[in-house]
Formats: sequence, C-alpha cells, structure tokens
Amino acid sequence: MADTEHSPAPPSLRKVAFSPRSWTRLASFAFSLLTLAFLCSMVGLFAWQSLPVWKQEGIGYVTGEKWYFRQQEFGALAMIYGTFVVSLVALLLAAPVGVASALFTVEILPAHLRLLVKATVELLAGVPSVVYGLLGILFLRNWIYIGLERFDLLSGDTLLTAGILLGIMILPTVMTLSDDALVGVASAQRLAARALGLTRAETGIFVGLAQSWRGILTALLLAMGRALGETIAVFLVVGRRDNALPENFFSLQALIEAGQTLTSKLGG
Repeated sequence: MADTEHSPAPPSLRKVAFSPRSWTRLASFAFSLLTLAFLCSMVGLFAWQSLPVWKQEGIGYVTGEKWYFRQQEFGALAMIYGTFVVSLVALLLAAPVGVASALFTVEILPAHLRLLVKATVELLAGVPSVVYGLLGILFLRNWIYIGLERFDLLSGDTLLTAGILLGIMILPTVMTLSDDALVGVASAQRLAARALGLTRAETGIFVGLAQSWRGILTALLLAMGRALGETIAVFLVVGRRDNALPENFFSLQALIEAGQTLTSKLGG
C-alpha cells in the first residue's frame, strides 16, 4: 500500500516543465515572428504609398532613363545603375582586403594582439557616416581628381569616389564578421591539418576558409546591405547628377563621372 502511495505519477499526468533552452527557443521564435511582421508592414506601407507613381509611370518607373521632377517624369534606371555600380566597387575593394585581414589576425597573430586589432577595427565600424563623408570631401575626392587628371575629370565627385569611400566604410564589417567566422572553426581541424604537413598559410586557406565560407558569405551580404543603404557619405561625394546613364553599362568611363544613387536622391 505504501508503495502505491509513493509511486511516481504517469508521464501523461506530470506537469510539463520548460527548460531554459526551451524558453530561449520560444523567445527567439516569437521575436523572429515580430521582426517578420514589421518587415511585412514596412513593405506593405511602401507599396501603398508608391501606388500613385506606379499608376502614372508603370514599369517605366524602373526602366525609364529620364528623371525630371518638374515635368512629372520619373525614371529611376540611372539611379539604380549608380547604386549597383557604387556598391559593387565597394564590395570588390572591401571583400579581399577584409577577408585577408581576418585570415591574418586569426591564423598568424597571437591571441592578445588579435583582440587588440579586432577591437580597433570594431571602433572604426562605429564612426558616423558623416565623418567618412567629410574625410572623403577633404582628401579622397582630391586624390581621385589628381590621380585621374589625364582623363579630363570635371571634378573628383564621381561614382568611383563614392565606391571607394563605401569600401572603406564597410571594410570593418567584412573584417570583424569574417574574423568571427574563422574563429568558429574547431582548433582540432587546424591541428590535424598541421599534423598532415600543411603549412600555416595552407591550413588557413584549405581548412579555415573552407569551413567558414558560409559565415564569410554572410559578412559580405551584411556589408553589401550597408553599402546599398548608405546615404550621407555617398551624397557628399557622388556628384548627384541626374540621368547619368551610360550608353554602355560595362563602360569604365562612367565610373569617373558624377552620378546619382537611390539613397543620394532621397538624401537630396
């Protein structure tokens, strides 16, 4: 009888207890849904507010080459082209330098020096964009004008200047996030590679990069997102010339001419 009174309750009658891990998963799921709801709300709001333009211009709003506000003519293709070119230049400059820097700090530098370099780079990521823009006005656009003077530039405010400035701005993002991805590779894999005769450089390339490429790709995507959304710094050095659409989209001449991006147009 005593055994019956003290026997454990059936599993179906026990009170379900949530572990800290379960609460963490539930909270992450709830905040993810909240973020998705905000995103859908923003997209819906933008779509609703842009209906008048779509009704007037149709698909020409995206494919149109001319933008004349006073004539109520809106074609954003030149700004889309400028945005793409500036962001591409920035990523082509920042990606190899940032990933190589992260590889150097993780594979070569001692741990205490790595933390010092990482902290310094992260401080650069927190510098306001207007400061980068002012430095671009003071130095970068003059260097571009002097360096490319033989191409008969009108000024140093060009798509190339904006791309280089954005590359400098997103470099800390690429470097620090790539560093985090490389650090996440298990040290046992590096030791196994060294035991098989690989040098430190070969270990970093064939083990570190090979195992962390997803994290590095994420770093590049986040850096591209910042480049696409940057306003003030680009506004100060891009030249802000409307309808700057080249006849040949692959022409390098367009890089050394003033242009416009979607964000610089919004900033103006």
